[in-house]
Amino acid sequence: MNTLAAQPVPACSAAVPLIEKGTAQFRRTNWALFAGGFATFALLYCVQPMLPVLSAAFALSAAQSSLALSISTITLAVGLLLTGPLSDAIGRKPVMVAALCAAALFTLLGPLMPDWHALLLMRALVGLSLSGLVAVAMSYLSEEIHPQHLGLAMGLYISGNALGGMSGRLVSGVLLDFFSWQAALAALGALALLAALAFWRLLPDSRHFRATPLSFANLAHGLRLHLSDRGLPWLFLEAFLLMGGFVTLFNYIGYRLLEPPYNLSMSLLGTLSVVYLSGTYSSTQAGLLADRLGRHRVFWPAILLMLGGVLLTLCAPLGLILAGMLLFAFGFFAAHSLASSWVGRRALQARGQASSLYLFSYYVGSSVAGTAGGYFWQHGGWTGVGLFIAALLSLALGVALHLSRLPPKQPSA
Repeated sequence: MNTLAAQPVPACSAAVPLIEKGTAQFRRTNWALFAGGFATFALLYCVQPMLPVLSAAFALSAAQSSLALSISTITLAVGLLLTGPLSDAIGRKPVMVAALCAAALFTLLGPLMPDWHALLLMRALVGLSLSGLVAVAMSYLSEEIHPQHLGLAMGLYISGNALGGMSGRLVSGVLLDFFSWQAALAALGALALLAALAFWRLLPDSRHFRATPLSFANLAHGLRLHLSDRGLPWLFLEAFLLMGGFVTLFNYIGYRLLEPPYNLSMSLLGTLSVVYLSGTYSSTQAGLLADRLGRHRVFWPAILLMLGGVLLTLCAPLGLILAGMLLFAFGFFAAHSLASSWVGRRALQARGQASSLYLFSYYVGSSVAGTAGGYFWQHGGWTGVGLFIAALLSLALGVALHLSRLPPKQPSA
């Protein structure tokens, strides 16, 4: 399969049309990437509701327990630097299929591990495996989908991410009230394996992929190209700030709501992940708006919604906290959908590497801020965590306003 994928696209393939909205291939592509995004984020974030349980089971602090997620996101970030360029060399679909299958298998092995450090090893391997889909999906869409419909396609993919993150948290949260954390993890691994098979069957083969030899010189050239762009480094910074704030909120809100005066059960805590449903709507709608109005006009208001949401969570009434979480998730998935498609439009060469750099920053932000938030929780409670997130988003808003003044980059003919 890799040998076939590595062959350059014939010259006549230039006449092969890009995938457009309303076609069977558009539907298959979107369903496949939806399933892939669903499985990826279900596997990545299913441990988030488990953090208080893992703290009790292994006698860990909140910051130590957060490593179950942070170690996955940091290995995912490191893997992105390899799998994006690898997909530029051997093809998009083979890398993504292998990535999903491996991540599902490592998740199934997790419950069999004898101690905390062995579990962390499996979580690290899950993150490393998932890098193969996360790095490549945006490049595949940018190459295969007509630019006129790219915002919609990217929004649908991000909505799969949102549903996967929600379902991973919801399923594990509900199962934790009735079964062990081991059973919850095994259930998510089995679900992801089914999604991986659906992804393999549905996703059309690349028709516009052109192989780039994997070499240090090509990697260095692509790195210089992307870092010298007027917009891409700022988008990479946005990825760090937005994802750092997002993961920090959902890592530690559970600790707050399990305590008095709320005393929520694990099932109810898992159910709160339904706020992700707002992301399935906002990511798609933001993509449609961006296709009509331009990303620079839609991006910064999405970050402003996130900032308003986190400030609402500083209030004491549970209803206001839930409203803040809903608004925060709505703004985050819209902003992420816009930023990720923006990278695909600005990177005219080595798109796999550009996507990898964006997502490297995204998951480094998750790991660094997600773990740092534990120290703010220990020393400042939820007020400390909320103000930390607000500081990240204030900086992100300033960067977004700068990006809104950049002229658009015109694609080559």
